[in-house]
Amino acid sequence: MEFKDYYATLGVPKDASAKDIKAAYRKLARKYHPDVNQGNKAAEAKFKEINEAHEVLGDPEKRKKYDELGANWRMYEQAGAAGPQGQPQGAWNVHFGGGPGGGGYRTMTEEEMHAMFGDADPFSDFFHTFFGGATGAEGSRGARARGARRGRDFEQEIELGLEDAYRGVMRRLSIQREDEVRTVNVRIPAGVADGSRVRVSGEGEHGAGGGQAGDLYLRIRVAAHQRFERRGQDLHTRVSVPLTTAVLGGEIEFATLGGKSLRLKIPAMTQNAQVFRLKGHGMPLLGKPHEHGDLYASVDVELPRQLTAEQRTHFEALQKLEKGKQQTVA
Repeated sequence: MEFKDYYATLGVPKDASAKDIKAAYRKLARKYHPDVNQGNKAAEAKFKEINEAHEVLGDPEKRKKYDELGANWRMYEQAGAAGPQGQPQGAWNVHFGGGPGGGGYRTMTEEEMHAMFGDADPFSDFFHTFFGGATGAEGSRGARARGARRGRDFEQEIELGLEDAYRGVMRRLSIQREDEVRTVNVRIPAGVADGSRVRVSGEGEHGAGGGQAGDLYLRIRVAAHQRFERRGQDLHTRVSVPLTTAVLGGEIEFATLGGKSLRLKIPAMTQNAQVFRLKGHGMPLLGKPHEHGDLYASVDVELPRQLTAEQRTHFEALQKLEKGKQQTVA
C-alpha cells in the first residue's frame, strides 16, 4: 500500500494554516472539477486525490492523526488502526456542482460520490486503512450488491442569440423522459460560448434500484449576429463614420451588444478600416459576469450618395485645391 503525501497533493507545507489548506483545495478543485474536464480521466483522478487530501488535512482530528503517522505508518497499518469515532461513513467534504468560479463546499453523501464517479471507490486503500470505511474492493461489491444504477445522461442542443449569451437567459424547457413530460426552468449563464454545455442535474434517465437519475446536458449553439462577431471574449463590429467627421474629427454614437449607448471620439484624418479598442465592452467571462473582454470597432467611412448644389460647389473647390497641390509638387 502506497503512503499518501496529502501536503504535496495540495501543494502546501506541513505547517500550513487551516485557511491556507482550504484556499489551496478550492483553487485545485476548481481547476480539476469534472464539470470543466468532461471525459478527462487524468483530471478525474487528480480531483479524487485532492478531495481525499482535503478530507484529511481539512479535519483537525484527522490531520493530527495523519501527522502522528509520519514514518511509522507501516506500524499503524499492522496494528489495524481504527477509524475516527462518530464520523459518518461515506460522507466527504468536496467541491460540488459549481464548476469554475461558482458553487459551494459541502458534505457529499456516498450516493452522490457514486453518482459522479460510478461504482469505483473514489478513496484510496491508504485512506480507508487509517481513517475508516470499507476498502475500495469492498465498497464496489457493496454498491453492486445494492443493485443501484445511475441513469444515463441525455444531451440536447439549444440555440441562443448572441444577446442571450451576453446577458444570460432563463429558458423554460419541456423534457420528455420515458413515460413523463417535465417542465423545468434552466438558467443559461452569461458568457456561454458556442459549443458550451450546461448541466441540468437530475433531468436525465431515471436510475434503477434506487440509483440517482442521470443529468441533462444542453449543448449551446450561438446564432450569428448581424452587427457583432464574437472572437473568444472579444467582440468586433463596424461603425459608420461620416466623411466630414473622418476628415475633421468629431464623435459618433452607437449601441453596444448589451444595449448601452457609447460615444466614440474620432480623431481628425481617421482612415477607412481603422480599428478602435473599447476596453471592457466585450463578452462577459463565464462565471465572472462583471469581467468582460474588449470591443473592437472598425471604421466604415461613409461617402455621400447625393450632393446638394452647395455641397457640390464645395467639393469642386476642394478638387481644384487638390489639383493645384499636385501641380505644385510636380
